[in-house]
Amino acid sequence: MDAETSREQQVIRTIGVGDLKDALSKGFADFSAKPSHVVLLFFIYPVVMVIVAMLAGGYDILPLVFPLLAGFALIGPAAAIGLYELSRRREQGHEVSLTDALGALRSPSIGAIAMLSIILMAIYFAWLGAALAIYVGIFGSLAPESVGQFLHQVFATPSGWTLMIVGSGVGFIFAVIVLAIAAISFPMLLAGDVDLWTAMRTSVRAVIENPITMAVWGLIVAFTLIIGALPFFLGLAVVMPVLGHATWHLFRKLV
Repeated sequence: MDAETSREQQVIRTIGVGDLKDALSKGFADFSAKPSHVVLLFFIYPVVMVIVAMLAGGYDILPLVFPLLAGFALIGPAAAIGLYELSRRREQGHEVSLTDALGALRSPSIGAIAMLSIILMAIYFAWLGAALAIYVGIFGSLAPESVGQFLHQVFATPSGWTLMIVGSGVGFIFAVIVLAIAAISFPMLLAGDVDLWTAMRTSVRAVIENPITMAVWGLIVAFTLIIGALPFFLGLAVVMPVLGHATWHLFRKLV
């Protein structure tokens, strides 16, 4: 396969659920080999969540707390860029350390990586805008006066159930978009000489050609992020790195 073909027409393999299990197993092995790699995440995520909680204390952005947290999965692929680099180096047989994660910043594709990160951030803020618009459309512009009132609105009123159903539906659309364009784009940019649009197109093709398997992958990501968020979000310090490493191995199986 010549360079031009490599850039424009990547070969997509057909994979199954067993391949997802193997990718997760290898991702966990990468995490276990150097658990110190997640020290940074271990401190960042709790701090971020505390800041969000403090902001929510004003109640004026209380309706956005859940979209803020749920929507963070939309930028997760960009946040894990250093983890892909660690898995790449470990796959090549190199000894790795925390500082090796910064190797992604020296990638020839760093411009494309930065642009894709900006695209995901734009999608994230679009999701927040959509979530706020849905809330205002159902409950009006007045913010709840307390956490109790907000919880009552959401869980004990017909309008609240409408909010959850409509919000979940819209959130699903955003999640599918991100899954399609970014499922393997970042690892692909790190791995080879491809441009941004080739990486995104290849990611979309991978999802289209493996619809059931990639749908299962999306559910695994969503479910594990929820589980990781339950113990005061500290579980994300394990869940996010494992998913990040596993994404590298998923890419290697697909392309």
